[in-house]
Amino acid sequence: MTQTQQYIDANRDRFLAELLDFLRIPSISADPAYAGSVRQTAEWVANNLRQAGADHVRLEETAGFPIVYGEKMVDPSAPTVLVYGHYDVQPADPLELWDNPPFEPVIKDGLIFARGACDDKGQVFMHVKAFEAMLASGELACNVKFMIEGEEEVGSDNLGLFVASNKDLLKADVILISDTAIIANDIPSIDVGLRGLSYMEVAVQGPNRDLHSGVYGGAVANPINILCQMIASLHDEFNHITIPGFYDGVLDLSASDRAAMAQTPFDLDAYQKDLGIQSVHGEKGYSTIERASIRPTLDVNGIWGGYTGEGAKTVLPSMAYAKISMRLVPNQSSDEITRLFTEHFISIAPKGVKVSVKAHHGGEAYLMPTDSIAYQAASDALATTFGKEPVPTRGGGSIPIVALFEKELGVKSILMGFGLDTDAIHSPNEHYGLFNFYKGIETIPHFFSNYKQLSN
Repeated sequence: MTQTQQYIDANRDRFLAELLDFLRIPSISADPAYAGSVRQTAEWVANNLRQAGADHVRLEETAGFPIVYGEKMVDPSAPTVLVYGHYDVQPADPLELWDNPPFEPVIKDGLIFARGACDDKGQVFMHVKAFEAMLASGELACNVKFMIEGEEEVGSDNLGLFVASNKDLLKADVILISDTAIIANDIPSIDVGLRGLSYMEVAVQGPNRDLHSGVYGGAVANPINILCQMIASLHDEFNHITIPGFYDGVLDLSASDRAAMAQTPFDLDAYQKDLGIQSVHGEKGYSTIERASIRPTLDVNGIWGGYTGEGAKTVLPSMAYAKISMRLVPNQSSDEITRLFTEHFISIAPKGVKVSVKAHHGGEAYLMPTDSIAYQAASDALATTFGKEPVPTRGGGSIPIVALFEKELGVKSILMGFGLDTDAIHSPNEHYGLFNFYKGIETIPHFFSNYKQLSN
């Protein structure tokens, strides 16, 4: 890949400048106020793909935000790689915790600070620039298709419909995704598993209006108090989830598999120091790595109700709300967990309040075999650019569309991400290392070359 690397070296500054332009567009899919910006971002991605040399680039319209599609078919006999990513980003709130405005990217200490820098604009853009470099140098070994969506952060509902309706268009031999992390910049890794997801919103209603807490306090159920009690009951003293049937089908890893996981490089003191905590917390009987990857979880993502403004207002609120996510492991069905949660949460509501539960979105867990040609191609590519073999890991996050890809297209996905767990994705001051951005652009061409060679 000598000529490709020379092209990358000659265009490093331009690649970075283009990424910064990409990051300046506030493509927040969850907030209708940014709908115009999300569409502008899709058009920007399409234009950049065309400039990189892709053919048949277009916006595939959906009931929501468009999907950017493009391709380059160089050889009918060569394997086809389908590159998936997303151009939408999480909301930037709370804005006051950012050191710089989230959509005005800055570079400090070798890091790009901006919303979407790592998740997923910086990572998906690596693929566009790697493709450009391979094509310009005449070293594009495989056919390539791009499918870059704008609704990953809100559940990818319309992408699922698009995939099911366009199986011929999306036909490929492997799907390549960079939306995950490596262990460290000197310890490359490949995610071979993802957790599934069930995301819920609950509401507790008490009186028909907000009340004076002095006049009614102690005599009428307070929805916030009740909601807190209900949430607290979802875990026992061992941090085991108490929803009946929640663990049905969950397989414990064998002793040998757990021993292998324990060999993953992990510094507990550094982990705690980075997060500013004095100790870790979680399900009894499992390590921190296991809790964050192979075990299911239930977490409150937001809770609100009553008066939260400046000063004091002695109110007994009419309503209280919470958003709750459950990360799932193989053999757990997101639909089944959603049903079990809904039934249980309603059943534990005391008299005096009404409870409603709404499911937002979900997805299934995913495992990828490490004895496949695609995994070997990725492993060899990382070994080439990092100088050491990557470690297979299981990630704690969820990319629900990955399981759907396998179901609808019959194709496995390779999760070859270059972020770090410390990149503060979904949080203020999200960032992405220049090292990681360029390392990704350098590594992706080796995957293409290796995959073609191993497929022959």
